[in-house]
Amino acid sequence: MKKIVFCALLLAGISFGAQAQLKNVLSKAKAKATTATGSKGITNTDIGSALKEALNKGVTEQVTKLTAEDGFYKNEAVKILLPAELQKVDTKLRQIGLGSMADEGIKLLNRAAESAVKEATPIFVNAITSMTITDAKNILMGADNSATAYLQKTTTTPLYAKFSPVVKTSLSDVGADEIWDKIITKYNGLPFVTKVNPDLTDYVTNKALDGVFTMITVEEKEIRTDLSSRTTDLLKKVFAMQD
Repeated sequence: MKKIVFCALLLAGISFGAQAQLKNVLSKAKAKATTATGSKGITNTDIGSALKEALNKGVTEQVTKLTAEDGFYKNEAVKILLPAELQKVDTKLRQIGLGSMADEGIKLLNRAAESAVKEATPIFVNAITSMTITDAKNILMGADNSATAYLQKTTTTPLYAKFSPVVKTSLSDVGADEIWDKIITKYNGLPFVTKVNPDLTDYVTNKALDGVFTMITVEEKEIRTDLSSRTTDLLKKVFAMQD
């Protein structure tokens, strides 16, 4: 009788041990499958494709808006105002009845930025194409502006190099350099003022860059938080992971 009981317990132990081993094997297999395919069957390729699609959408829909006439000038989020050095110039000109000249000078600075931003798209496309799977994962699960931060890190230097000569040429083409030369000459000719000689090309170039990244941030946040902005099945599936 004791032998029968012992055998029964031994078989039960083997059975439980086998079940535990099988469960362990299945768990490992599931973990490997999750690692390989991502959450809910989403692959690393899906993640990379969705992020690239989202960034391309941001460039297309937001940066393109900036290239239109008044894309900067009538957009309060990115409108280029005078640098601090010229605020006193603006104030003084308005005091002596030259407000219209100051207004025209501001408008032309924005026109130069609108022209420069037309050079941005190929540089963004190159940065997006070069994105790695690791970059994509970090962006997807990162902060609301992670994609914008990635683009800032990878494109600011080439964008500045591309924007600056365009801004310089545009300032000349739209007459901004002539207008500002008159404004600054007029101001520097006033008694008891500290003369100014700002680098408007550098200033407008940096403001154009700020405007581009501001608008891409807007689009990125909409895609992350507004379900209606996820206009394709891939965007819906992948961005649901970070909701």
